[in-house]
Amino acid sequence: MTTATLSPGVGPLLREWRQRAGVSQLELALRADSSARHISFIETGKSRPSQEMVLRLAEHLDVPMRERNALLVAAGHAPYYPESSLDSPGLDVLRLGIDRLLTGYEPFPALVVDGTYQVWAANSGIGMLMADVAPWLLEPPMNAMRITLHPEGLAPRILNFREWRGHLLDQMRRQLALLRSRPLRELYEEVSGYPLPPGGEERAGESSRLALPMVIRHDGRRLSFLSTIATFNTPVDVTVSELAMETFLPADPETAAYLRQAG
Repeated sequence: MTTATLSPGVGPLLREWRQRAGVSQLELALRADSSARHISFIETGKSRPSQEMVLRLAEHLDVPMRERNALLVAAGHAPYYPESSLDSPGLDVLRLGIDRLLTGYEPFPALVVDGTYQVWAANSGIGMLMADVAPWLLEPPMNAMRITLHPEGLAPRILNFREWRGHLLDQMRRQLALLRSRPLRELYEEVSGYPLPPGGEERAGESSRLALPMVIRHDGRRLSFLSTIATFNTPVDVTVSELAMETFLPADPETAAYLRQAG
């Protein structure tokens, strides 16, 4: 065990993650095959954790991949996980697989977003719902939160907008509790400040017994969707770890029939 002065930040950061997880020093030590004394020394700066120890503790505390790199840097180590750009040739196979999944889900809407809700890919079902969205919101880089919550986006057509808006903002707040992401914080402050469009006060009906649906008016019809989100299992790249595929499942037979006919 070394006793060199630790780079500022890593001890308090690890303690914050441990407390957030509701885990005692002893319990974390048992999980990480260490000792409570060693964990205490790390948190107080008396011991400089190795790269392996930082990664082990982060794993047992379910620290997001981007924050694991931040812990390593704070401990004086190089980042461990690479961060690819979305247009990197190394992600070609991934992009092809995602395109196949999105196409296979048609005619139901589906899209893929990154950690700040920029739209990475979408299928024709999503395109159908964008018919009345202001063109400037559809210019790259498109952002799913802006498109949904802006008064010139989907917001005026979402019949239970106040419910759906509350769900989305809660989702972003949960992410911000885990990530020190300035872009995500700025996005939250922006979209939470959008004025509310008239209406949108409808309450979800029968389908809300399963999950909160998004009820939207489209082409004179009332469509209802249940949203599911899928992420990649055991990613080893920061970018891939933050990608999420959101699919919209018809919440009633009428919506399913309309989409199949329109598709």
